[in-house]
Amino acid sequence: MVEGNGDWLRARGIGRERFAGYVADYLGTLGYTVERSESTEPLESRVRGRLERMNPAVPPAAGALEFRLYPTSGGAALVWEQPRDVPPADRPRMDRLVREIQSHLERVVHTESHATAKIVRPPESHLPWTTASPEKP
Repeated sequence: MVEGNGDWLRARGIGRERFAGYVADYLGTLGYTVERSESTEPLESRVRGRLERMNPAVPPAAGALEFRLYPTSGGAALVWEQPRDVPPADRPRMDRLVREIQSHLERVVHTESHATAKIVRPPESHLPWTTASPEKP
């Protein structure tokens, strides 16, 4: 499956389902109600979270999150699907939330795999609100 530059993070050494489980578990600790779904055509997992318990670390723009995970050779890729737009006032808090999610995933994958798996950022890591601005062609 050719995905272009849509990947936010990649896992090496663990599969898509396990990686999706780590994402879902962490969202649950942040106060999200999580829904997971799997499909075979295309082969992917989806993780959706809706914030149910107030959390001051979560900006209003992150009230609903959605991720898509697909298999890669040797691991899985995580694509940030929603939200696609973040108001400028929420961006610092959203950037912090993104860093916290990434940091947690790095720690849990490294720890639970006994350092045989790892999370890496692709060379052109992608978050929807940080891509080409409207004035670019």
